[in-house]
Amino acid sequence: MLRHLHLSNFAIVSAAELALEAGMTAISGETGAGKSLLVDALLLLTGARADAQRVRHGAERAQIEGEFDLADAPAAAAWLRDNDMDDADEPTICRLRRSIRADGGSRAWINASSASLAQLAELGELLVEIHGQHEHQALLSRPRQMDLLDAFGGHAALVDDVRRQAAHWKDLARRSAERGDTAAVAQRMGELDTQAQRFARHALEPEAITDLLAAHHRQTHAAQLLEGSARALARLSGEDGASIERALAQLHGELGRLSQHDPAYAQAAELAEAASIQLGEAAALIERTRDGIEIDPQRLRELEDELSALHELARRHRVPLEGLAGVRDALLAERESLRDAGASAQRLHAELDAAGVAWRAAAARLTQARAIAAQRLGDEVTTLMTELGMAGGRLVVELTPSGHDTPSSAGSEQVELLVTANPGQPPRPLRKVASGGELSRIALAIEVAALGMDAVPTMVFDEVDTGIGGAVAEVVGRTLRALGAQRQVLCVTHLPQVAAQAHHHLRVSKGSDGALTHSAISVLDAAARVEEIARMLGGIEMTPETLAHASRMVGAVIRDT
Repeated sequence: MLRHLHLSNFAIVSAAELALEAGMTAISGETGAGKSLLVDALLLLTGARADAQRVRHGAERAQIEGEFDLADAPAAAAWLRDNDMDDADEPTICRLRRSIRADGGSRAWINASSASLAQLAELGELLVEIHGQHEHQALLSRPRQMDLLDAFGGHAALVDDVRRQAAHWKDLARRSAERGDTAAVAQRMGELDTQAQRFARHALEPEAITDLLAAHHRQTHAAQLLEGSARALARLSGEDGASIERALAQLHGELGRLSQHDPAYAQAAELAEAASIQLGEAAALIERTRDGIEIDPQRLRELEDELSALHELARRHRVPLEGLAGVRDALLAERESLRDAGASAQRLHAELDAAGVAWRAAAARLTQARAIAAQRLGDEVTTLMTELGMAGGRLVVELTPSGHDTPSSAGSEQVELLVTANPGQPPRPLRKVASGGELSRIALAIEVAALGMDAVPTMVFDEVDTGIGGAVAEVVGRTLRALGAQRQVLCVTHLPQVAAQAHHHLRVSKGSDGALTHSAISVLDAAARVEEIARMLGGIEMTPETLAHASRMVGAVIRDT
């Protein structure tokens, strides 16, 4: 709850230091005194945009500081820890500060850390809820309305289940997307299968390519090889003239005779003999090679077709013939990888379908519970609206399909609070209700109906009694006091019936020093409180009758407590 509030050079307040307590606190004062300044200050502390008009005339800057006790705000304490903005020395205390310059610029702090307006607003929603003639009201937000309905219906477990199922589905969807498009994977697998079949028809290792090229070259020149082999053998055997072998034999004999006279010729004779042996081996090799050569047009066509197919593959993949084996291996590796990915994608797809079914089941259970709670909340608030001077008014909690294509953590519907303040008029969205006073009383009725279910520790009602009086005003006062037994309630009011019901009372007064107008905020003791309620009853001139009436009003509340 809010424990202390300090204002400096804020609007027409030069300085104010307030210690606030639990329960209901009434804030009263004459028209124009600035009763709503406290509400404005809290709005700025919780993220509202500032302007230069908030700075007291002649001052350089306005300062607003608020200190909150987090004992009744565990969500706010958790937010501070999660954002590393908690005070290690005082973990149960949160201090918000806002400084507004005369040129309209501003800065904000949460504890000792500089903060953005977004951070102030996010934390502020967990600390203060403001109802009144302001656009920044949580109840006008559809997500807030859904939260309120779920809190009223006690749907925490169902909501957690829906959120968990939605998060699981989204995780599977993300992983499935990372695996790629299933159709694209299947198409690519088909392409790789076709290419693998093409490569499988051929021997593609480098040595196989070399052998193929050699065989093609040999078959292409088979006639030339046969003719050349015949000529070589003829020369060796002497069929076309002198025999080389016979000549070498004669040379070997001659050299042998010469070696008898000079040993040096013996070595030459050995070389001639070796040459003769090698020529014999050459002739045998030529014969074997010739016998293996055959002019075969069919074989030549087969070799040419094979080479043509390989050249086409090489051209398609832009590699030399020797690189085809590498391309084949890469394609096979990709196909294997995609096959594994495809199986994994199928498993993920099946899990994704199952997660969608689980989410829809959880969302359906939540929808059913929300429908029951919506009817009950509408009936209870409608009854309270009548008690609060809005006879014939009613609240309808409308549930409409969200239209989400994918599982949502909020469930499968949207919540909209529809109200009518007068009989015979169709319900309209709460956010479109024109009258600030009506909106405040409707919000009060909703808060009372959901009493004890809202975790926000401090609630502010600005002019909830606009347009009412008499017995209805007393009902509003009693309702706020009952609410103050559960939460800290700050209520800006001009009705004595409401102020008399408060546990504490603040008075805002306005004065002038001849040059500047200033506003002061005072905490009223018992006697001053009676005087203020008397003023609210009878105006500036307080008679003994009005003082006695005021005393009886306060006393009656005390006796009834």
